[in-house]
Parts: sequence; C-alpha cells; structure tokens
Amino acid sequence: MRFIHGNPPYDLTYDDVFMVPSASELLSRLDVDLASYDGTGTTIPLVVSNMTAISGRRMAETIARRGGIAVIPQDIPLDVVRDVITWVKSRHIVFDTPMTLSPQDTVADALDLISKRAHGALVVVEGGKPVGIITEADCHGVDRFTQLAQVMSADLVTLPEDIDPISAFETLNNERRRLAPVVDKAGKLVGILTRTGALRATLYDAALDAQGKLRIAAAVGINGDVAGKAKVLLDAGVDTLVVDTAHGHQRKMIEALKAVRALDPNVPIVAGNVVTAQAVRDLVTAGADIIKVGVGPGAMCTTRMQTGVGRPQFSAVLECAEAARAMGKHVWADGGVRHPRDVALALAAGASNVMIGSWFAGTLESPGDLHVDAQGRQYKESYGMASSRAVAARTATEGAFDRARKALFEEGISTSRMYIDPARPGVEDLVDSIIAGIRSACTYAGASSLAELHESAVVGVQSAAGYAEGRPLHTSW
Repeated sequence: MRFIHGNPPYDLTYDDVFMVPSASELLSRLDVDLASYDGTGTTIPLVVSNMTAISGRRMAETIARRGGIAVIPQDIPLDVVRDVITWVKSRHIVFDTPMTLSPQDTVADALDLISKRAHGALVVVEGGKPVGIITEADCHGVDRFTQLAQVMSADLVTLPEDIDPISAFETLNNERRRLAPVVDKAGKLVGILTRTGALRATLYDAALDAQGKLRIAAAVGINGDVAGKAKVLLDAGVDTLVVDTAHGHQRKMIEALKAVRALDPNVPIVAGNVVTAQAVRDLVTAGADIIKVGVGPGAMCTTRMQTGVGRPQFSAVLECAEAARAMGKHVWADGGVRHPRDVALALAAGASNVMIGSWFAGTLESPGDLHVDAQGRQYKESYGMASSRAVAARTATEGAFDRARKALFEEGISTSRMYIDPARPGVEDLVDSIIAGIRSACTYAGASSLAELHESAVVGVQSAAGYAEGRPLHTSW
C-alpha cells in the first residue's frame, strides 16, 4: 500500500482515508479470492470478536458456514466452551440447524424460539420426521396456548440431504417456497435450507478444518493457569487460539504466550491487543503467529476517553502489519469498523482478517435476548468486556470485597442497545454487504487476492468534508 501524496504527518482513522481506483484486469468481482493467508483457514477475512454479547455457538456456526470464524470469549467456563466446539464441529456445512418443536407444543413456545433463527421458522417434528412448519405469521392473532398441530403449515415440501444448492434453489423456486426442511433417506430431519441459503452456498466456501468440519476459535486470558486452559481448548479441537487482554504489550502477556507456545500447538496463536511495531516484534518473539491490533476504536470501548490511551486504527494496522510481515507473521485489525469501506481499508493496510464486534451484536445470531423498545423496534443489549456486567461475570467466584473493589474500576459502557436492522436482521445479511464491498474494492484496486490488495492499494487522506461527500443521501436535500 502507498499513499498517493506521501506519508501523512499524523495518525489516521478509517474515516480519514480513501482508496484511489487503479487499472484492473479483473472481469468480475467473483474473480477475487478472499481467502486469508495467515493459516486460520478463513475463506472470507472476517472474525467475530470474542465478546460474550456477540460470539456464541449460533454465531460460530453461521459465520464459519460462510467462511469466517468466531472466537468464543475467555469468560465462558471451559466445559461450556468445550461443548460449543463439539456442537459447532457437528453442524452441517451447507444446511442450517433447525429449531424444532412437537405438535403438542404451544404457540407461546414457538414465539420464544422463532427469533433464534434469521429465517424466522420452526420445524414441527414427530418421531424425528418433519410434519409442519411454523412461522411468526402462523402465530399472529392466535391464543398463546394453542397447540402447534392446529396452526402449523402441514403442506410440506422437503429436500433430500444429498441435493446440491442449485437444485435446492430451483426446487424451492418452482414450489414457491421460501424454505424447506432437509431430510435423510428415512425421512428424518437433518437441517433446513432457504432459497437465499442455497444461493449463498454457491457464493461462499465454508471455513473447514482438515476433517471437513466447521472451524471455530477460542480465547484465553493472561491470568491463572493459561497453559492449562489452552490445553483444554486444544484437546477439544479448537482451530485458532487467541491469547487476549486489553493491554497486550506487558510482561504477563509475554509469559502467557511462552507458556502456550511450549504446548507446541498445531494451530495459529493470536495475541493482543497492541498498536505499535515494537509490541508486534515482542509478541511474535514470545510465540505469537498473529497479532491483534486495536486499542480504543471499538463502539463499546471507552479506553481513549477514560485514559487517553490508544491510537487511530488505520495507522495502527498499517504500522503493525508492516512489522509483522517483516517477521513472516500477520495481524488482525480489531475494532473500529462501521461500514464495508472500513473493512476494505483495514485489509488494504495489511490486515489478514478483520475482527467485528458491535456491528454483529445487533443480529439475530448474537447470544443476547431479543427486546422491543417503546416504538416497537427490536434490539439486543451489548456490552464491553471491561464493563460492569463483564467484570461481574469474570469475578463471580471471588469474595464480595474483591468484587466490590474491582467494580469501581470498570471501564467500558455497561450496556448499549444494538438495534436489529429490518433489512439485514441476520449476520449473513451483514456478511453479504461487507463481502460485496470488499470484492468491489479489490476490483477498483486491480487486486485478485487480499495479498494483492495490500500490495496495489493507493490511499489518500481526506478532510471531514471529503468523507461526508462520499456518504449517500437517502432523502433529497
């Protein structure tokens, strides 16, 4: 990457920069290979941040099916994380995991579960075989104690489990169905597939391990028995291990990395967060394969306002990526992305993957409960990992005095409402938008891969007015 007018004299955020079009030989956006080159096996450069309000088993399953990877947070009990890893590894790489109920269950039961899936449907199952479909429309205006057998759509179209995505789409389209259960030869339910899901299966390659199972990452902190926790995760089959703390350039991180590296893991080790070249060199020397870059840019993070510490994210990624590359390693850009353009710029700066947190919090796949405000808008509560809620979860086993002392120093926003976008309620909807933007950015830069994007990108610095000029107007002026 190079600046069009020479290196700027100050650090830059994503809003401060833009990419200049270059000559391109690409014939289509689909000619661009978005697979990462950092050993994580992602086929699109997206990582779900290790935040308890965002990254759970449902999110991990969905993002891996589209080629990204989710990091299960370090605050989750190890036995639970082990179960999540096993569950995600058991999911089908094309078909979605259906939510099921019996014909005797009630409309109230259905309404509690429907929001857990972006496709908005439940499969009614009897003896392991689908006998009906329930949507929110089927439950509208019906007494909540009505049994599903009385309101379900029983006119089923099913898909065989060996069907290919194109044939599945054609079947659903011809039958004028939005979705259908997928069954094995015995008629037992094995999944569910939507028309859009069938299309996505032809546009994305799932992130798969050597056994053809969906990939998943998990995080450990730098306190306690770090090596013991890491070994549990490695034995459980985690595909990437993240050693994580807010201030990654410190002695305890170095010690934690050395302890994890001593296990001789055969998966990439990610460490962070840092924002300087020297920090990158120190963490790589201690054993990290990938460095997580970002202090203060996240939507839930108040570090810069509380402490004055941090760095504008574009410049931090640019400098750290250069230092990592010199040692044969890589960086993840963690935080600060709010539009597809930001993700593309992070990749142009040299990141091999981009971590997304709050942006994905407002999706139906995030672990939080779905709420409705006074205006009828759906939202989920998100919170930072230094917030009072996160601190309380981390210190639950400590004494009341210690917990009370630590509660005085929580740093992040306790809660924030992340509204569900009615046009893009699911994380896959956001992924579609982000990936479309990245692919287009690559074609503008004449790059057929992420490595070429970094090599060929030409970036300029703009004023606030220049940024505002690029924003679309949804109503006339």
